[in-house]
Amino acid sequence: MAELGRLFTAMVTPFDSAGKVDYGQARRLAQALVASGSDGVVVSGTTGESPTLSKEEKLRLFAEVKAALGQRASVVAGTGSYNTAESIELTQEAERVGVDGALLVVPYYNKPPQEGLYQHFKAIAEATRLPCILYNVPSRTSLNLAAETVLRLSKIGNIAGVKEASADFEQIARIIEGAPAGFKVWSGNDGDTFPIMAMGGYGVVSVSAHLVGRQTKNMMEATLRGDLATAASLHRRLLPFVKALFLVANPIPVKYALNRVGFNVGKPRLPLVEPDEKTAAAIDAALQAAQIDLPVEARA
Repeated sequence: MAELGRLFTAMVTPFDSAGKVDYGQARRLAQALVASGSDGVVVSGTTGESPTLSKEEKLRLFAEVKAALGQRASVVAGTGSYNTAESIELTQEAERVGVDGALLVVPYYNKPPQEGLYQHFKAIAEATRLPCILYNVPSRTSLNLAAETVLRLSKIGNIAGVKEASADFEQIARIIEGAPAGFKVWSGNDGDTFPIMAMGGYGVVSVSAHLVGRQTKNMMEATLRGDLATAASLHRRLLPFVKALFLVANPIPVKYALNRVGFNVGKPRLPLVEPDEKTAAAIDAALQAAQIDLPVEARA
């Protein structure tokens, strides 16, 4: 199975002043993220406001971003939902478009049992040749993908790993310990990347890497070479900025921050809204204190 990369940015979806997807700006943003340290991007995930994107918008985004990045970086398409049949269909269409992998979120709202989760992910994986990354985010789905279920799924050849945003380090350790060689654990929370990698995790699908990608990459590389003192120092330095990006629901803060540094990505789509005055001021303060890695020339 092809290596997808350690540092992914969960890319926002840029909208123009009329609220339509700005595909040109999406291409520019993907290129800027790779230039500032990302090995690839996740398109139409949580941060990309996938619930508000139509199927047609998603497929065009997948195609446009992959065309912009070519073979320089991986494009992982957010194709999972609470509907198994629709997840299969979108994953297959994304594969035809040419993406490098699929991100499959735990089904939300309908709350299947663990056997249902296993059968859901197994059916999608068996319907595609793409590497599939499971996505466990109980804070949004209200359902945890148990370690035992992940380990069952890890035996399916094209399930490449899991994006773990449970913040349950005992569960994450059990997955790292019990999974077969080559099965990868990506952190799904920016603040968890260092501890997850320190106990054997692979990387991160990051929100903050929109703006501090190079610093995040430096922290990860220090961890991999065993320089934990340097890695821990970089981790601690990034934490206040990470915290500011989650003061309210993601991607409200990161879209605001990108607009403030001069890379226009527009407003979030309803039902999300722009941050209130107090939250905006806190994000502004965090930006003032941070070193921003996004390339200046890319800020269109």
